[in-house]
Amino acid sequence: MNQPLSHHLLTMAYQNAWANHRLAKAWGQLSASELTATRVSFFPSLCATLNHILTCDWFYVDALERELRGDVPHPDCYVFFKDEHPFTDAGDLKHEQASVDRRLIAYCEQLRDADLGRLVTIARDTPQHDSRLRMLSHLFEHQIHHRGQVHGMLSGTTVKPPQLDEFFCAGEAGLRAGDFAELGWTEELIWGH
Repeated sequence: MNQPLSHHLLTMAYQNAWANHRLAKAWGQLSASELTATRVSFFPSLCATLNHILTCDWFYVDALERELRGDVPHPDCYVFFKDEHPFTDAGDLKHEQASVDRRLIAYCEQLRDADLGRLVTIARDTPQHDSRLRMLSHLFEHQIHHRGQVHGMLSGTTVKPPQLDEFFCAGEAGLRAGDFAELGWTEELIWGH
């Protein structure tokens, strides 16, 4: 069955939320000191990396939502980064990430292929203009990149890193069924069959 490109972007938004959910179940088992402990990665701890993912998601999702509403870019381009580590509590981090993940899914639900070329303005010192397709592709890649770092850092803890590649194949539905039940999702919701 051929699906529109916009539907693939929606599945990527769901995959993003699922991977964050699955990963949070792992890092949520760590103590506060383990979450903030210095580790070898681009950012110095799991907590710092998770906060980076979150603040960047706020930044990009805000720009996408503003474009959809026809609003101007946020006047303070760095408002989402004023505090590089807004959360140290695992529960708060998980809650805030799940919230922005739901916003991204809602944004992608309204997408249609004919509108993927519409420009989104990212407020930077020199404003960045990219199509919805490119901006979303960048956002998903950014998330995958840094989730991989979180996954790698988990390898240095007592908590086993979870599988994050069991989302797209139909034959692996059983491997994600528990997570889907926790998230209130069904295969039909995401794949349309």
